[in-house]
Amino acid sequence: MTTNNENVAVRQGAISRVTHETQIQLGFAIDGSGQSRLETDVPFLNHMLDLFTKHGQFDLEVQAQGDIDIDDHHTVEDIGICLGQCLYQALGDKRGIKRYASVFVPMDEALAQVVIDVSNRPHFEYRAEYPSDRVGSFDVQLVHEFLWKLALEARITLHVIVHYGQNTHHMIEAVFKALGRALDEATSIDPRVSGVPSTKGVL
Repeated sequence: MTTNNENVAVRQGAISRVTHETQIQLGFAIDGSGQSRLETDVPFLNHMLDLFTKHGQFDLEVQAQGDIDIDDHHTVEDIGICLGQCLYQALGDKRGIKRYASVFVPMDEALAQVVIDVSNRPHFEYRAEYPSDRVGSFDVQLVHEFLWKLALEARITLHVIVHYGQNTHHMIEAVFKALGRALDEATSIDPRVSGVPSTKGVL
């Protein structure tokens, strides 16, 4: 993985997860350049992760195989778990981060909002009503599964609201773009912050 400034230490994480259902290797860098290398059995998720990476200016590498002969559920869920664990690793002690972010992203007729608190308190709220149950072969329910597992394993508070839209692909795309931008902002270093941004002294 690379950064725009090789003199800056990269906040990154890596994990290998092997179960009877999936085999996943995932690496994630917060301070990246928007580069992704994605090899999964779920093309729509590849597309969404590429958007997330580009708009968050992260670096992300995923190699994943799963039991897609059953369905995509285990693969999508486990990638969410791995990405959350890598994000948690990459954040370290969270010194100097902004912690909070709220981002709106439009995608044509659709509008999504993502609000994040890098809180060390995992919580997920999801408000979205899609006009279709599938985008191609992708089950739209898996968006919830991915985001919930990401929030749980990264130990962040994550609120996702799709305010409106008519095209399911556009609506989900707006979510992943907003997720990237919000996470980029919340994890960015604020030079005014001494220690961690909490009256408790820890996050």
